[in-house]
Formats: sequence, C-alpha cells, structure tokens
Amino acid sequence: MPTASRLVAAVCLVVLAFIVSSMVIENGEEGKDYGYFTLVNMALGAICGWKIMGKRAGRGWTAGINNGLTGVASLIFWALFVQGCYEMFRLAMRNRYGGPFEAVMAIFQIGIEYGKQLIYPEILITFAIGSIVAGLATEQAKRQWR
Repeated sequence: MPTASRLVAAVCLVVLAFIVSSMVIENGEEGKDYGYFTLVNMALGAICGWKIMGKRAGRGWTAGINNGLTGVASLIFWALFVQGCYEMFRLAMRNRYGGPFEAVMAIFQIGIEYGKQLIYPEILITFAIGSIVAGLATEQAKRQWR
C-alpha cells in the first residue's frame, strides 16, 4: 500500500544512489563506458526505499536511523550484486568462463572488485550522512502524514 513514508524513503535512496553513482564514475577508470550504471542504481534505490525502509517507518527516531542504515546497506548489496551479474553476463557472452560454476563465482569476485571502488572517504561519508538523513526523513514522513 502506498504511503508517504515509502515515497520519501524511495526518493531519498534514489537521490543517494544518483550522488554516489556519480562519485563512483568520477573516481573510476577513465574512458570506461558505464552505460546504465546510474539508472540501474537509482531503480534499485527506489525499490530498496519502498520495500525495505518504507514499511519499517514509525518505530521511533533511533529505529529511523537504523532503518536508514539498513536501507543503504541493502542498496549497496543489491547494487553490487546486480552490477556483478551484468558484468558476468557480458563476459560470459564473450566465452570468458569455462563453465557455469566459474561464471557464478565470478559474480562475487566482480562484486568485490566493484566494492573496492566504494572505499573512498568521500563516498563513505556520503553513505553515512545519506543513510541518517533518509532514515530521519522517512520517520518524519510517517509521523507527519499518517
């Protein structure tokens, strides 16, 4: 059921995904084509905000901050997994893997490599501030528009 808290959570995580995706592209390899990287991450942000954060709103301010941290952690997990799957599929179409098990293992290896791009202080600070703001905004939306 659509609620204001779900909408606010989704919008907050979409904005956070856009900002962090831009930072990752800026810090990434020069000349690399990122394609739909930002749009996919924004869609995942909307889904994580709507499904995870929105339904947990209304339990208090401390729980709101924890809700924001949980939402951002799930966004990071799903973004790394989806981007890893896409890259694995792209490489599999070029016959880079010896078998299906090797391809499935590559998803996690690629995800770890992408995760290393998130270990910059400005990105970590953005995640921390964004998760707190998203959690508190979602909590406020739940209290404001019941």
